[in-house]
Amino acid sequence: MEVYPAIDLMNGKAVRLYKGERERVKVYGDPLKFAEKFSELVDKIHIVDLDGAFTGRPQNLDVVKRIIEETGLRVQIGGGFRDYNSIARAYEIGVENVILGTKAFDLEFLEMVTQEFPGITVSLDSKAGKVAVRGWTEASEIEVSEAYEMLRRYVNRFVYTSIERDGTLTGVESIEKFWENEEFIYAGGVSSPQDVIKLAKVGFSGVIVGKALYEGAVSLEELVEVAEIAGKEDNRGP
Repeated sequence: MEVYPAIDLMNGKAVRLYKGERERVKVYGDPLKFAEKFSELVDKIHIVDLDGAFTGRPQNLDVVKRIIEETGLRVQIGGGFRDYNSIARAYEIGVENVILGTKAFDLEFLEMVTQEFPGITVSLDSKAGKVAVRGWTEASEIEVSEAYEMLRRYVNRFVYTSIERDGTLTGVESIEKFWENEEFIYAGGVSSPQDVIKLAKVGFSGVIVGKALYEGAVSLEELVEVAEIAGKEDNRGP
């Protein structure tokens, strides 16, 4: 069970949105400082280029490059990766996983990039059980479980995001496992060690936490410790 601290980037700053709404933004400051702090306890973080998510092309890769070079952190990043060159640029600067959302449903494109780049990850962004796209601004008619079945032919790594809970500190969504052996990471509303334990029991292999860390609702040290214990218990079995 891995804990991935999140850094959401907007105009080069670390921010958080409430339920993914662009107008409800809170600025926290220099993302490099947060990355340095996170690097004391984890070796990999989750980054979202919010400007990229809304414009369709990453806008903050220079910031991401600095984070990688100055902290040594491994990075998974999403937000606006809808063309080949954007993905290639991310891997050039040392990103470990590019996360596709909207463009993942272009299956021809997905097949091409998964053959060329390692670690491509798909984000299943859920709103009332349906997949949302284009920076969460458009809802589709595709059920999240259907999207998973469609896309698992191409990737074995997913991020499941509960949009209604993202940035709310209201706890995690109740969800039953619908995937098989793929790496599945949860995001949205994580605010306590109990949330991590609950997600481990469901079968998630990782958890993304953002606002709870920035607001001091929980410490990263505590979450990492609980995740390690939960992972060992899960591996031990009944």
